[in-house]
Amino acid sequence: MDLAFLVDLFTAAVQVGTILVFATLGEILSEKAGNLNLGVEGMMLMGAVIGFTTSLATASPLLSILGAMLAGAFGALIYAFLTVSLRANQTVTGLSLTIFGTGFASFLGQNLMGLRVPEAVNRFFDPVLVPGLSAIPVLGPIFFRQNLFVYLGYVLCVVLGIYLGHTRPGLNLAMVGENPAAADAAGISVTRYKYTHILLGGALCGLSGAYLSLAYIPNWQENVSAGRGWIAVALVIFCAWSPYRALFSAFLFGCLDILGVRLQKFDINISQYFFDAIPYLATILILIFATLGKKKGRVTPAALGLAYFREER
Repeated sequence: MDLAFLVDLFTAAVQVGTILVFATLGEILSEKAGNLNLGVEGMMLMGAVIGFTTSLATASPLLSILGAMLAGAFGALIYAFLTVSLRANQTVTGLSLTIFGTGFASFLGQNLMGLRVPEAVNRFFDPVLVPGLSAIPVLGPIFFRQNLFVYLGYVLCVVLGIYLGHTRPGLNLAMVGENPAAADAAGISVTRYKYTHILLGGALCGLSGAYLSLAYIPNWQENVSAGRGWIAVALVIFCAWSPYRALFSAFLFGCLDILGVRLQKFDINISQYFFDAIPYLATILILIFATLGKKKGRVTPAALGLAYFREER
């Protein structure tokens, strides 16, 4: 393996990891509000099919992205209404959302097989070189010769990191996820914070789907997310609910995802199916170690998964 191979591998890992970046950030926002949303996969598929359909109808990359985010937010709205307003079981509701989103994408996508996004949309997501930074040896090609989705992922991780850790609304959100009764007593609107951040999380999952169908795979495929929504849920635990760690965690899993494809150029007598399974095996290991390695300084929101009854304060 030479340097050129490693640069090519890590460049592809950043592109694949960006899919997980948006979805992981979306789930972080939802879980910070105390709601475990297992419907990430469904919202990604809803965003992917609506973004792709909008691109065919309008040939506008911005409208396509907006449509995908609204589709993801719509899926999150269904989840929020059931779990926040009706206080339904969060786990069951999230799983139902995934089933709904998968069926929704299959239904709308049945006549889209083989179609590609318009050329105007495809060109919009061509790689863009960042002046100065793209010329840095090794790191430049990997991080700063990418498409606009990748750069947006960088920005969102920084913005959400600042928002969650250094702003009053972000700290209020953390209080809602830790102790909604105390937050309510302090005058914080628990319902409003939950709805707002669940919907924003859904929009980010829809954005992840848009990246899949508009830029990463610019033609429609059945089940285009390929289970990456479940990996994003596990990555939230792996990155300890930190948007900064989410970026590098997603890139690590992007590397595991693309590794098998890149190693095909070498004469390695290992089944391709083994390499395809690596990201999912790593996901299982993360969940095992997260369960066994409970630390004293737990970072999991204390009220995660629990319905809030204001009358029981």
